[in-house]
Amino acid sequence: MPQSKLLPPLLTITALCAFAANSVLCRLALGENTIDPASFTVVRLISGALALGIIVMLRSNASSSSTTETISKQSFNPSQKPTGTQTGLARTWLAPIMLFTYAISFSFAYVSLDTATGALILFATVQFSMLGINLLNGTKLRAVEWLGAMVSLSGFALLMLPGATQPSLFGFILMVISGIAWAIYTLEGKRSFQPVRNTAVNFWRSVPFAVALLIAALLYLPITLSTQGILLAVASGVVASALGYTIWYSALRHLTVTLAALSQLTVPLIAAIGGLLWVGETLTSNLILSGSLILGGIFLVIIRPGVKT
Repeated sequence: MPQSKLLPPLLTITALCAFAANSVLCRLALGENTIDPASFTVVRLISGALALGIIVMLRSNASSSSTTETISKQSFNPSQKPTGTQTGLARTWLAPIMLFTYAISFSFAYVSLDTATGALILFATVQFSMLGINLLNGTKLRAVEWLGAMVSLSGFALLMLPGATQPSLFGFILMVISGIAWAIYTLEGKRSFQPVRNTAVNFWRSVPFAVALLIAALLYLPITLSTQGILLAVASGVVASALGYTIWYSALRHLTVTLAALSQLTVPLIAAIGGLLWVGETLTSNLILSGSLILGGIFLVIIRPGVKT
Protein backbone atom coordinates (compact mmCIF):
# COMPACT_ATOMS: atom_id res chain seq x y z
CA MET A 1 0.00 0.00 0.00
CA PRO A 2 1.40 3.46 -0.90
CA GLN A 3 2.61 5.60 1.98
CA SER A 4 0.04 8.27 1.12
CA LYS A 5 -2.78 5.79 1.77
CA LEU A 6 -1.26 4.58 5.02
CA LEU A 7 -0.87 8.07 6.49
CA PRO A 8 -4.57 8.94 7.15
CA PRO A 9 -5.38 5.78 9.14
CA LEU A 10 -2.09 6.04 11.05
CA LEU A 11 -2.82 9.66 11.96
CA THR A 12 -6.36 8.78 13.02
CA ILE A 13 -5.32 5.81 15.15
CA THR A 14 -2.56 7.84 16.81
CA ALA A 15 -4.96 10.67 17.64
CA LEU A 16 -7.56 8.29 19.06
CA CYS A 17 -4.89 6.66 21.24
CA ALA A 18 -3.97 10.13 22.49
CA PHE A 19 -7.61 10.75 23.39
CA ALA A 20 -7.67 7.49 25.34
CA ALA A 21 -4.44 8.45 27.11
CA ASN A 22 -5.99 11.81 27.97
CA SER A 23 -8.93 10.08 29.64
CA VAL A 24 -6.59 7.87 31.67
CA LEU A 25 -4.47 10.83 32.80
CA CYS A 26 -7.52 12.85 33.78
CA ARG A 27 -9.02 9.93 35.69
CA LEU A 28 -5.75 9.33 37.54
CA ALA A 29 -5.40 12.98 38.49
CA LEU A 30 -8.97 13.79 39.51
CA GLY A 31 -9.95 10.33 40.73
CA GLU A 32 -7.11 10.21 43.25
CA ASN A 33 -7.69 13.86 44.23
CA THR A 34 -4.12 14.84 43.39
CA ILE A 35 -5.30 18.10 41.81
CA ASP A 36 -8.56 20.04 41.63
CA PRO A 37 -10.40 20.27 38.27
CA ALA A 38 -9.78 24.00 37.79
CA SER A 39 -6.03 23.66 38.34
CA PHE A 40 -5.92 20.58 36.11
CA THR A 41 -7.58 22.54 33.31
CA VAL A 42 -5.26 25.53 33.73
CA VAL A 43 -2.07 23.45 33.79
CA ARG A 44 -3.29 21.33 30.89
CA LEU A 45 -4.00 24.29 28.60
CA ILE A 46 -0.98 26.42 29.52
CA SER A 47 1.50 23.53 29.26
CA GLY A 48 0.02 22.59 25.90
CA ALA A 49 0.25 26.19 24.71
CA LEU A 50 3.90 26.45 25.75
CA ALA A 51 4.82 23.16 24.09
CA LEU A 52 3.14 24.12 20.83
CA GLY A 53 4.70 27.58 20.88
CA ILE A 54 8.15 26.00 21.13
CA ILE A 55 7.35 23.55 18.34
CA VAL A 56 6.11 26.31 16.02
CA MET A 57 9.17 28.48 16.65
CA LEU A 58 11.54 25.56 16.06
CA ARG A 59 9.74 24.67 12.84
CA SER A 60 9.83 28.33 11.78
CA ASN A 61 13.59 28.52 12.28
CA ALA A 62 14.16 25.26 10.44
CA SER A 63 11.45 25.67 7.81
CA SER A 64 11.94 23.56 4.73
CA SER A 65 10.27 23.63 1.34
CA SER A 66 10.11 19.83 1.39
CA THR A 67 7.62 19.67 4.24
CA THR A 68 3.95 19.15 3.54
CA GLU A 69 3.02 21.97 5.87
CA THR A 70 4.85 25.32 5.56
CA ILE A 71 5.26 27.38 8.71
CA SER A 72 5.83 31.12 8.27
CA LYS A 73 9.22 32.50 9.36
CA GLN A 74 7.52 35.25 11.32
CA SER A 75 7.84 35.14 15.09
CA PHE A 76 4.96 33.26 16.65
CA ASN A 77 2.22 35.64 17.67
CA PRO A 78 -1.14 34.10 18.61
CA SER A 79 -2.98 37.41 18.19
CA GLN A 80 -1.69 37.96 14.66
CA LYS A 81 -4.15 37.42 11.83
CA PRO A 82 -2.59 35.02 9.33
CA THR A 83 -2.73 35.81 5.66
CA GLY A 84 -3.63 33.56 2.79
CA THR A 85 -6.63 31.45 1.93
CA GLN A 86 -5.67 28.38 3.95
CA THR A 87 -5.70 29.83 7.46
CA GLY A 88 -9.41 30.36 8.07
CA LEU A 89 -9.40 28.40 11.30
CA ALA A 90 -6.75 30.57 12.98
CA ARG A 91 -8.62 33.80 12.14
CA THR A 92 -11.42 33.25 14.59
CA TRP A 93 -11.80 32.72 18.30
CA LEU A 94 -14.43 30.01 17.89
CA ALA A 95 -12.04 27.06 18.08
CA PRO A 96 -10.10 28.40 21.13
CA ILE A 97 -13.36 29.11 22.96
CA MET A 98 -14.61 25.62 22.17
CA LEU A 99 -11.29 24.13 23.30
CA PHE A 100 -11.51 25.91 26.65
CA THR A 101 -15.20 25.06 27.05
CA TYR A 102 -14.52 21.40 26.35
CA ALA A 103 -11.58 21.25 28.77
CA ILE A 104 -13.21 22.98 31.73
CA SER A 105 -16.55 21.20 31.36
CA PHE A 106 -14.79 17.85 31.00
CA SER A 107 -12.76 18.33 34.19
CA PHE A 108 -15.62 19.54 36.38
CA ALA A 109 -18.06 16.94 35.03
CA TYR A 110 -15.83 14.11 36.18
CA VAL A 111 -16.07 15.35 39.76
CA SER A 112 -19.64 14.04 39.90
CA LEU A 113 -19.64 11.37 37.16
CA ASP A 114 -18.01 7.97 37.08
CA THR A 115 -15.74 7.20 34.15
CA ALA A 116 -18.15 4.98 32.21
CA THR A 117 -21.12 7.32 32.47
CA GLY A 118 -19.04 10.38 31.62
CA ALA A 119 -17.49 8.74 28.57
CA LEU A 120 -20.87 7.57 27.30
CA ILE A 121 -22.39 11.04 27.63
CA LEU A 122 -19.36 12.75 26.08
CA PHE A 123 -18.85 10.60 23.00
CA ALA A 124 -22.55 10.09 22.31
CA THR A 125 -22.95 13.87 22.41
CA VAL A 126 -19.95 14.34 20.11
CA GLN A 127 -21.31 11.89 17.56
CA PHE A 128 -24.83 13.24 17.42
CA SER A 129 -23.67 16.88 17.54
CA MET A 130 -21.35 16.40 14.57
CA LEU A 131 -23.92 14.47 12.58
CA GLY A 132 -26.66 16.96 13.52
CA ILE A 133 -24.58 19.99 12.51
CA ASN A 134 -23.67 18.24 9.28
CA LEU A 135 -27.35 17.60 8.55
CA LEU A 136 -28.22 21.24 9.30
CA ASN A 137 -25.55 22.26 6.80
CA GLY A 138 -27.44 20.35 4.12
CA THR A 139 -25.53 17.07 4.04
CA LYS A 140 -27.72 14.02 3.60
CA LEU A 141 -26.64 10.75 5.19
CA ARG A 142 -27.11 7.57 3.23
CA ALA A 143 -28.94 4.62 4.73
CA VAL A 144 -25.68 2.75 5.30
CA GLU A 145 -24.31 5.73 7.27
CA TRP A 146 -27.37 5.79 9.50
CA LEU A 147 -27.00 2.05 9.97
CA GLY A 148 -23.31 2.40 10.79
CA ALA A 149 -24.05 5.14 13.32
CA MET A 150 -26.69 3.07 15.08
CA VAL A 151 -24.55 -0.08 15.13
CA SER A 152 -21.54 1.78 16.54
CA LEU A 153 -23.59 3.58 19.16
CA SER A 154 -25.21 0.34 20.28
CA GLY A 155 -21.78 -1.22 20.70
CA PHE A 156 -20.57 1.80 22.64
CA ALA A 157 -23.59 1.65 24.93
CA LEU A 158 -23.02 -2.08 25.48
CA LEU A 159 -19.41 -1.38 26.44
CA MET A 160 -20.16 1.45 28.86
CA LEU A 161 -23.60 0.96 30.37
CA PRO A 162 -22.98 -2.16 32.48
CA GLY A 163 -20.63 -0.16 34.71
CA ALA A 164 -22.53 3.09 34.60
CA THR A 165 -24.55 4.61 37.40
CA GLN A 166 -27.34 7.16 37.43
CA PRO A 167 -25.54 10.42 36.63
CA SER A 168 -26.01 13.64 38.54
CA LEU A 169 -27.91 16.27 36.58
CA PHE A 170 -25.11 18.81 37.02
CA GLY A 171 -22.44 16.39 35.79
CA PHE A 172 -24.64 15.30 32.89
CA ILE A 173 -25.19 18.88 31.72
CA LEU A 174 -21.48 19.70 31.97
CA MET A 175 -20.46 16.63 29.97
CA VAL A 176 -23.05 17.38 27.28
CA ILE A 177 -21.61 20.90 27.02
CA SER A 178 -18.13 19.39 26.77
CA GLY A 179 -19.25 17.03 24.00
CA ILE A 180 -20.91 19.80 21.98
CA ALA A 181 -17.80 21.98 22.34
CA TRP A 182 -15.51 19.17 21.20
CA ALA A 183 -17.78 18.43 18.23
CA ILE A 184 -17.59 22.07 17.10
CA TYR A 185 -13.82 22.11 17.65
CA THR A 186 -13.50 18.98 15.50
CA LEU A 187 -15.68 20.41 12.72
CA GLU A 188 -13.57 23.59 12.74
CA GLY A 189 -10.54 21.36 12.33
CA LYS A 190 -11.75 20.13 8.96
CA ARG A 191 -10.90 23.61 7.64
CA SER A 192 -7.31 23.38 8.87
CA PHE A 193 -4.50 23.29 6.31
CA GLN A 194 -1.81 24.05 8.91
CA PRO A 195 -2.56 21.66 11.79
CA VAL A 196 0.48 22.52 13.93
CA ARG A 197 0.08 26.28 13.68
CA ASN A 198 -3.71 26.19 13.95
CA THR A 199 -3.60 24.02 17.06
CA ALA A 200 -0.91 26.27 18.55
CA VAL A 201 -3.04 29.37 17.93
CA ASN A 202 -6.05 27.65 19.49
CA PHE A 203 -4.11 26.76 22.63
CA TRP A 204 -2.48 30.20 22.90
CA ARG A 205 -5.82 31.93 22.54
CA SER A 206 -7.24 29.70 25.27
CA VAL A 207 -4.60 30.96 27.74
CA PRO A 208 -6.48 34.18 28.70
CA PHE A 209 -9.50 32.06 29.60
CA ALA A 210 -7.27 29.72 31.60
CA VAL A 211 -5.77 32.68 33.48
CA ALA A 212 -9.26 34.00 34.25
CA LEU A 213 -10.21 30.54 35.51
CA LEU A 214 -7.10 30.46 37.70
CA ILE A 215 -7.96 33.82 39.27
CA ALA A 216 -11.56 32.74 39.89
CA ALA A 217 -10.39 29.45 41.38
CA LEU A 218 -7.96 31.19 43.74
CA LEU A 219 -10.72 33.52 44.91
CA TYR A 220 -13.71 31.21 45.13
CA LEU A 221 -12.75 27.51 44.85
CA PRO A 222 -10.77 25.07 47.00
CA ILE A 223 -7.35 24.42 45.47
CA THR A 224 -5.66 21.02 45.59
CA LEU A 225 -2.15 20.66 44.20
CA SER A 226 0.48 17.94 44.34
CA THR A 227 3.53 17.06 42.30
CA GLN A 228 1.78 13.99 40.90
CA GLY A 229 -1.31 15.97 39.93
CA ILE A 230 0.71 18.69 38.20
CA LEU A 231 2.79 16.13 36.29
CA LEU A 232 -0.35 14.30 35.15
CA ALA A 233 -1.88 17.60 33.99
CA VAL A 234 1.32 18.52 32.12
CA ALA A 235 1.38 15.11 30.44
CA SER A 236 -2.26 15.59 29.49
CA GLY A 237 -1.58 19.07 28.13
CA VAL A 238 1.64 18.44 26.23
CA VAL A 239 1.29 14.88 24.95
CA ALA A 240 -2.36 13.82 24.95
CA SER A 241 -3.84 17.25 24.18
CA ALA A 242 -1.41 19.51 22.28
CA LEU A 243 0.30 16.84 20.20
CA GLY A 244 -2.78 14.62 20.04
CA TYR A 245 -5.02 17.42 18.80
CA THR A 246 -2.44 18.48 16.21
CA ILE A 247 -2.41 14.94 14.85
CA TRP A 248 -6.22 14.89 14.94
CA TYR A 249 -6.42 18.10 12.89
CA SER A 250 -4.03 16.51 10.38
CA ALA A 251 -6.20 13.40 10.18
CA LEU A 252 -9.45 15.33 9.77
CA ARG A 253 -8.51 16.44 6.27
CA HIS A 254 -8.86 12.81 5.19
CA LEU A 255 -12.08 11.93 7.05
CA THR A 256 -15.74 12.52 6.34
CA VAL A 257 -17.70 14.19 9.13
CA THR A 258 -19.56 10.94 9.74
CA LEU A 259 -16.39 8.88 9.97
CA ALA A 260 -14.72 11.49 12.20
CA ALA A 261 -17.70 11.31 14.55
CA LEU A 262 -17.94 7.53 14.62
CA SER A 263 -14.21 6.91 14.92
CA GLN A 264 -14.16 8.70 18.28
CA LEU A 265 -16.43 6.01 19.68
CA THR A 266 -13.39 3.74 19.63
CA VAL A 267 -11.67 5.78 22.35
CA PRO A 268 -13.35 3.97 25.28
CA LEU A 269 -12.64 0.66 23.56
CA ILE A 270 -8.96 1.59 23.23
CA ALA A 271 -8.93 2.56 26.91
CA ALA A 272 -10.51 -0.77 27.83
CA ILE A 273 -7.85 -2.64 25.86
CA GLY A 274 -5.22 -0.53 27.62
CA GLY A 275 -6.69 -1.68 30.91
CA LEU A 276 -6.45 -5.28 29.71
CA LEU A 277 -2.79 -4.92 28.75
CA TRP A 278 -1.42 -2.67 31.51
CA VAL A 279 -3.84 -2.79 34.43
CA GLY A 280 -4.49 -6.53 34.42
CA GLU A 281 -8.22 -6.35 33.67
CA THR A 282 -9.83 -9.44 32.19
CA LEU A 283 -11.07 -9.84 28.63
CA THR A 284 -14.83 -10.28 28.73
CA SER A 285 -17.36 -11.39 26.16
CA ASN A 286 -19.00 -7.98 26.62
CA LEU A 287 -15.79 -6.26 25.50
CA ILE A 288 -15.45 -8.54 22.47
CA LEU A 289 -19.07 -8.04 21.38
CA SER A 290 -19.15 -4.29 21.95
CA GLY A 291 -15.83 -3.85 20.18
CA SER A 292 -17.11 -5.81 17.20
CA LEU A 293 -20.21 -3.61 16.99
CA ILE A 294 -18.22 -0.37 17.24
CA LEU A 295 -15.68 -1.37 14.61
CA GLY A 296 -18.36 -2.95 12.42
CA GLY A 297 -20.37 0.27 12.37
CA ILE A 298 -17.29 2.26 11.41
CA PHE A 299 -16.53 -0.26 8.66
CA LEU A 300 -20.00 0.32 7.20
CA VAL A 301 -19.19 4.03 6.90
CA ILE A 302 -15.69 3.47 5.52
CA ILE A 303 -16.84 1.25 2.66
CA ARG A 304 -19.65 3.54 1.51
CA PRO A 305 -19.16 5.22 -1.87
CA GLY A 306 -19.37 8.95 -2.15
CA VAL A 307 -17.51 12.19 -1.77
CA LYS A 308 -16.07 13.36 1.55
CA THR A 309 -18.12 15.98 3.38
